[in-house]
Amino acid sequence: MKVSTVIQSDPEILHGTPVFKGTRVPVESLFWHLEDGVTVEGFLEDFPGVTREQCHAVIEMAAKIVGSKKLVELYESAA
Repeated sequence: MKVSTVIQSDPEILHGTPVFKGTRVPVESLFWHLEDGVTVEGFLEDFPGVTREQCHAVIEMAAKIVGSKKLVELYESAA
């Protein structure tokens, strides 16, 4: 799955913060919720504009990044 089908970053939307495509919901809010013990279901209740498929796709993308042999390079380039 292409990142651009799930996430968008537009300077006109939250100053370019990556959001779930078609919404104004920052992607990082999913991880904040998960960190606080909120389930994906709970997140979806809080943000009905985000689809379950989008959540699962973002989690899969994050898992691929974390599991990458280039994790350090990826993180440092993003920091």
